[in-house]
This record gives sequence, C-alpha cells and structure tokens, in this order.
Amino acid sequence: MIQEEPRPHPRKPRRGDLPIATIAELAGVSPPTVSKVLNGRRGVGEQTRQRVEALLRDHGYRRRQTTGAAPCVEVVIPQMLSSIAMPVLRGVHEVADAHDHTVGFTDVDRLVSAGQPWAEQLLARQPAAVITVFSLVSAEDGERFAADGIPLVTIDPIGALYPTPAVGSNNWSGALSATRHLLDLGHRRIGLLTGPVRDLSARARVDGFRAALDYAGVPFVESLERRGEYTFEEGRDLGAQLLARPDPPTAVVCGDDLQAMGVYAAARDAGLRIPDDLSVVGFDDVEQAAWLAPPLTTVRQPFAEIGATAARLALAMADGRALDQERYELGTTLIVRGSTAPPPARG
Repeated sequence: MIQEEPRPHPRKPRRGDLPIATIAELAGVSPPTVSKVLNGRRGVGEQTRQRVEALLRDHGYRRRQTTGAAPCVEVVIPQMLSSIAMPVLRGVHEVADAHDHTVGFTDVDRLVSAGQPWAEQLLARQPAAVITVFSLVSAEDGERFAADGIPLVTIDPIGALYPTPAVGSNNWSGALSATRHLLDLGHRRIGLLTGPVRDLSARARVDGFRAALDYAGVPFVESLERRGEYTFEEGRDLGAQLLARPDPPTAVVCGDDLQAMGVYAAARDAGLRIPDDLSVVGFDDVEQAAWLAPPLTTVRQPFAEIGATAARLALAMADGRALDQERYELGTTLIVRGSTAPPPARG
C-alpha cells in the first residue's frame, strides 16, 4: 500500500534539456519506450535501446538504477473505502499480476481537500502506468504524464481528455433499460434524479432516460427532474421534493445507488412503502444495494472488468503499442429486485 506523505522536497531532476516526448520523436519511438529505457525496464530491442540511451545521455538525462523490484501500476482513487474502489482494484490487480506488475494506490481525498496537487508524487515515483478513478483529472494532467512517458488511463472522467484514453460503461443504455423496465410495469409519472450536470456519464444517463420515454410516447416532465450530487443526502433531499409535489411520481430513476438509498429514506419519512407506493431504481449495483429492504433494482456497472480493461490499456501503452480508440465502453445489466412493481391503483 502506498501511504500519503507530506509533499517531498523537490527531487533532483533526471530530466535533461528536452522533454521525453521530444527525445521519443528524435529516436523515432513512442514516449513510453523512452520511459522504459530511462527507467531500466524490459521490452525494448537492443538497437532501439542503444539509440535512445545515446540521446538521453546527449541531453543530460540520468538513467534510474534498477532495484529488481517489479514495476508498479498506480491507481488513483478519491475514496479508498468507497464501494467502487475495491472491485476496480481487483480488476487492475488481476491483469497487472499476470504481467508481473505490482499495484499501488493513492487516495487523493486529503490532498484535494487541502488544495494540494495530486500528480506530483506520482510523477516523482515514475510508475509503469497510472489509472485514475478520479473526476478532477484534466487534459493538462494527461499532457504532463505523457511528457514524462508515463501511460495514463482514466475511468469515467467528467469530460473528454483526448488523447488520454478513458474506460467506462454504457451509461445511456443502462438508463434506457432502467426506464423501460418502469414503463413496462405501467409507470407514466417517473421522477429523475441526476448526477452533476458537468459529468459526461450523468448527461448520458439523462439522455437514455429521455430516449426511453420518447420510444414509449410518454412526455418528459421537467418538473419531475432534480439535479444533484451522487450522495445519500442529495437523494433524500431531492427525493423529498419530488414526493411533496401535489402530483408526485409513482417511480424514481436515480443517478446512482447512494441517491436511491436517500430516496428510500425520503419515502419512509413521507409514509410511503417501496414498492407498493413508490418504485425506485438505482445505478451501479454496489454491494449494499442487495441489502436494502426491499433489495434495490439497479443498473449494474462491471467495475472489476472496467478496472481490468484500464489495466490492459495502460500496460499496452507502456509496451509502446498504440490504442485503436479513445473511449472504451462496457455493457451494463439491469438487476431487477424488490424495489420495483406496477404503480398503485388510483381510486
């Protein structure tokens, strides 16, 4: 495990008078190949290695002394104990271990809360690759890692980070299937809780929700939509707003399972029973979703497979292989449990 420490004193630079990307261009290779040579890693032909080493020497770089330790794939996570972190790490570890790499993680919550930069410690450690499950990654961050020859792969970023590759699930089809399920049960007044509007995945889920209504010929009612964060508290408060309306929804599609848990609390406070009076659908299928009473109908994201896919992409880049696309989307699965039923009969 990698422990966070106070920001270290500036290290003596290994970098010379040209960025790694320029060294790579001069050598006719990729930046990850230069990084391999600079860090003493395997997987580079002898003639290529000699050509790159000569350029590195000419431009003032010092090759890192190898210690025999296995190269490391670092995973950047905002909350280590979140319900998403562990399955992602399991997926990354499965792939990394098969390629004789170790896996480390950095929980960036404390750094971000303190207003400190999160990337410097990773750049100083020079890992074999970095995978982020962290929404605050920017295109500039991607450029910094590329300049140091460190492959970076993001999981479900807020926006497009081209050319940094991203891995996620098909949020549009997940929301579509969740909403169709409610429509098939007979619901027509369906509330919607969304995630942050800046988030690409949140927007895709809204689009999938609205597409399902369009296909069914059911008008979208803007007053039944509430936008918030992916938290229990937001689900409780926004759900209470919907349920307090004179014409409340008979079902609610939530942006994630935490919001859905909040809606459970709002329904309980309003004296409503799930699913007799209100149907609820979540998104993610975190472990706790099956423990609720009643168990939550939700859209399952394959987090372990997402982590494994990100690891395969990162290691491919570390080997100097080009990727064939910018974003990789994995399929979702609707898990039907006890929180959804036909709408109550109106007397």
